Amino acid sequence: MIKGIGIDLIEIGRIKELIERQERFPGRVLAGRENEEYSLLPTRRRAEYLAGRFAAKEAFAKALGTGIGASLSFQDIEVGKDELGKPYFVRPEKVKAHLSITHTKEYAAAHVVIEES
Repeated sequence: MIKGIGIDLIEIGRIKELIERQERFPGRVLAGRENEEYSLLPTRRRAEYLAGRFAAKEAFAKALGTGIGASLSFQDIEVGKDELGKPYFVRPEKVKAHLSITHTKEYAAAHVVIEES
């Protein structure tokens, strides 16, 4: 049974501006291994990667019904990818959630479905 759904859309250009203006911004959004993956990317791909993770975390928070804030932070949510490149939530571990991330030249979007455990 579906507990919640969430979707988020973000302009990659907006994320690129934040990266340029606020050096610590990626570290506020990315958690765990995401930071390592980000640092290994060519500079031209970093904004796209960060925008996708940002959208995924926002969509997760919407599906959960809490939003990002006092009870849930970007650091509480971590996105990994399987051997085929399919994204999934590494954390939180006890939530059964499905994730899809997509990009265009200008936007990144994510869709999340959370199931009852």
